[in-house]
Amino acid sequence: MLLRIGIPKGSLFESTRRLFKNAGYTITLAERSYVPAIDDPEIEGLVIRAQEMGRYVENNILDMGITGLDWVLEQNSKVVEVARLRYGKVGFRGVKWVVAVPVDSKIKDLQGLKGKKIATELVGFTTRYLKAHKIDAVVEYSWGATEAKPPLLADAIVEVTETGASLAANNLRIIDTILESETVVIANKSAFKDKWKKTKIENIVMLLKAALLADEKVGLKMNVPREQLDIVIGTLPSLHTPTISNLSDSAWVAIEVIIDEQVVRDIIPSLRRAGAQGIVEYPLNKVIL
Repeated sequence: MLLRIGIPKGSLFESTRRLFKNAGYTITLAERSYVPAIDDPEIEGLVIRAQEMGRYVENNILDMGITGLDWVLEQNSKVVEVARLRYGKVGFRGVKWVVAVPVDSKIKDLQGLKGKKIATELVGFTTRYLKAHKIDAVVEYSWGATEAKPPLLADAIVEVTETGASLAANNLRIIDTILESETVVIANKSAFKDKWKKTKIENIVMLLKAALLADEKVGLKMNVPREQLDIVIGTLPSLHTPTISNLSDSAWVAIEVIIDEQVVRDIIPSLRRAGAQGIVEYPLNKVIL
């Protein structure tokens, strides 16, 4: 059997390819091609725009796809949400769809959008969101350069942002957030009822999650005098209880732990002062909880 999966084209492609690589799958794509080679004979891939992924998965052209939650909601796709994976084109933060207006606009909140013109790429979701809040406004599709449209071409915009820096650079201020999105794995409903395909999808997702978690953590090994063991262990914020092994010299033990990468620079000096020696930091490929 074959599992047909959709890989997002554009800004998410490289980060998705790296994530699959860390999970154990190598994806290669020839120039001008949309059919990647994947080193798993049970997987067949297709590179398509994230905006269209939900439709193709819903219509059973693809069994599984990786896209943004925002585009699933925009298309109102009837699919199975298998997992959420917090990664993006920049890093491991999600994105927000925000309503923004010129800094000198009199519009202060969503209610101020009544009767106004809004430009966005997220037309369907924005229209439904405003309707749910009883706001009657004109929502127009933006083909690009959305941030440049107010105030001449639109009164407000609904735009995606990770940091808000680009909006500020274009003299826009955020008045509300209408959607917080992240990368999701979706599956066709029929495919997810198939035992083989469901297991295959869940196996892939397990490894993707493990690779994401491993990217945030590192392993530490060290030798510790037995008499200093309690002090060293008290210094370690480990994922679980540290692994402690006896050495040939009974006065010493070896410790191995997995910790958040962000705290390593603070922990290592403390470990050394507590008596640890031969401290080795090493990267991880996968961490499965």
